[in-house]
Amino acid sequence: MPLTQLHSIDRPERATPRTMTSQILEAHGITDLRPAAYGLATCDLVLLNEVSGAMALRSFEKMGATKVFDPDRVALVIDHFVPAKDVRSAELASALRSFAKRMGITNLWEIGVTPDAGIEHTLLPELGLVAPGDLIPGGDSHTCTYGAFGALGLGMGSTDIAAAMATGDVWLRVPEAIGIRFDGAPAPWTTGKDLILRYLAEVGTSGAVYAALEFSGEVVSDLGVDGRMALCNMAVEAGAKTAIVAADSTTLDWLADKPTRKAPRLLAPESGAVYETETVIDVTGMTPLVARPHSPGDVVPVGDLAPGTKVDQVYVGNCANGTISDLRQLASVLEGRRTAPGTRLIVVPATQAIMRQATAEGIVDTVLAAGGLMSPPTCGACFGGHMGILAAGETAVATTNRNYKGRMGSSGSSVYLANAYVAGAAAVAGEIVAPDSVLGG
Repeated sequence: MPLTQLHSIDRPERATPRTMTSQILEAHGITDLRPAAYGLATCDLVLLNEVSGAMALRSFEKMGATKVFDPDRVALVIDHFVPAKDVRSAELASALRSFAKRMGITNLWEIGVTPDAGIEHTLLPELGLVAPGDLIPGGDSHTCTYGAFGALGLGMGSTDIAAAMATGDVWLRVPEAIGIRFDGAPAPWTTGKDLILRYLAEVGTSGAVYAALEFSGEVVSDLGVDGRMALCNMAVEAGAKTAIVAADSTTLDWLADKPTRKAPRLLAPESGAVYETETVIDVTGMTPLVARPHSPGDVVPVGDLAPGTKVDQVYVGNCANGTISDLRQLASVLEGRRTAPGTRLIVVPATQAIMRQATAEGIVDTVLAAGGLMSPPTCGACFGGHMGILAAGETAVATTNRNYKGRMGSSGSSVYLANAYVAGAAAVAGEIVAPDSVLGG
């Protein structure tokens, strides 16, 4: 599976023809498109959650702001500590509710309050608030997930988010664009999660610092929107600022039944678009991959792991891998089977709509019959908040995006990152195994 560096170039005065990143930045007011240049960009939407929001609200007040630039273009999501696990987390949620009331913001979602709620990066596209061509800064590093819809999602610090809420603009550094094309035909049980793990296997966790990753190739085109979310979500784990996939008929079909805030702006790289580097990754025959503790960049094929790695907990969920596709993949492994004795299975649909769909399809019954636990949508254990914290000495397989030491609990625990097929197989076997060892084939 060779990785080929096609070329590396000197930075031009103006990247013409333009990449998707350059097109979106220019459409939002950036005039100097050279990598490392700075400019002020207008925002289509500004995102805030209750955790990073605490600092952003303080900064908002310190700068003397008295109102947001547009109450309809600020989105507030209470999703990290849901339901609130203690007094402090309850206070964080309360502060966001109070801010929304003072500012006249109606775009506030919280499990148990609004029928459509869930994890921010899955929820906003589902609600029609993310459109191809958008530029959306968010107070969460995985805002890059919106690249799955042909948008630029930019994870930013709380001070930047406060300024964006007040002015509708964000000051940013133009990222270099890196083109990544996936060729070939991977083996069964591989998903969008495996594509980004494959890239991380090559470049590590600092191989694309502050870059905009532009994913392409037939393998990417064949992915559904859910798979593209998994691909773009972990771009930040390579150090990237953002990531994007060209919007196409798959995107439009997915958006067709969603409420629309505005008409989508379909973009693709212009013919001859110039990238800082272009990379081709051949995934022919690639089997499911796992990232070993304690780095998303320590990636190997699942079959290369030493046999007998016992698993205490399996966690299926997060902002890009709690989709209906992930739950279907998990259910295909669990159907007619039970979790191994001593192995906990926690399943977290990313939104209430996904929970309803999983219920209608019988997936919830399959999980419960296997001995698993269904959680309401929450970021929960993904970031070590609650709803699945690990004790010292415990090992987990998770479809989440980070496995740094202590990420999901004790610094003495270990987390392997994998797709939902691998996670399901681990839940059934009680150890990390390839999906075909459970499913056959």
